[in-house]
Amino acid sequence: MKKLVVFSGAGISAESGLKTFRDSDGLWENYRIEDVATPEAWIRNQELVLDFYNQRRLQVMMAVPNKAHLAIASLQNQFDVHVITQNIDDLHERAGSRNVLHLHGEIMKARSTADSSLLYEVRSGIIKKGDLCVLGSQLRPHVVWFGEIVHELSRAALVVEQAEIFIVVGTSLQVYPAAGLVAHCPPKAQKYCVDPQAPEVRGFEIIHQTAAAGLPVLSEKLLASSGSENK
Repeated sequence: MKKLVVFSGAGISAESGLKTFRDSDGLWENYRIEDVATPEAWIRNQELVLDFYNQRRLQVMMAVPNKAHLAIASLQNQFDVHVITQNIDDLHERAGSRNVLHLHGEIMKARSTADSSLLYEVRSGIIKKGDLCVLGSQLRPHVVWFGEIVHELSRAALVVEQAEIFIVVGTSLQVYPAAGLVAHCPPKAQKYCVDPQAPEVRGFEIIHQTAAAGLPVLSEKLLASSGSENK
């Protein structure tokens, strides 16, 4: 099967009702990013940061995958699909996608502040001050805060380098790390970008639609093309 890589951004989750990091007022759910999503914020006020992510986590638990998530999962029937996402929600997984790489972490997991490799599922949706790892250290959200290193970038680049079909969805191709990952895509790969704000980019077929509108159409097109090739 051809290797198909999907790179998804905030736009795909927004259509399931999840807010993006920054709206026009520069706030995220009425909070300043600097107060809730940085290492410095964690040092200043752990309870505020935990409460903020507890609220976000409960929103994720209430959200459901949309048509774009489901369309991506359906591509697994005929392609070797790998999803790289900037999103911290689990909507790709709940839609059925099996190979998902989260660049910025996963909100449904907690990690040790003493050993970042110690991860825990947050089944209750809540992380409280005093919730400790096996080493006795406080648990924090398993997300990459502003100012922290995106450790999965190099792994994501290796995945993109093997793509035969590359789809960017829910991001405009103008913001890093998306722009950086695009540079790793092989020149001969089929390239698509699904986003209402996407600029014209050389080598990409641009679909100026939302993720939920454009992905199902593109998915059907690719599945039909693959079916014809296999006959």
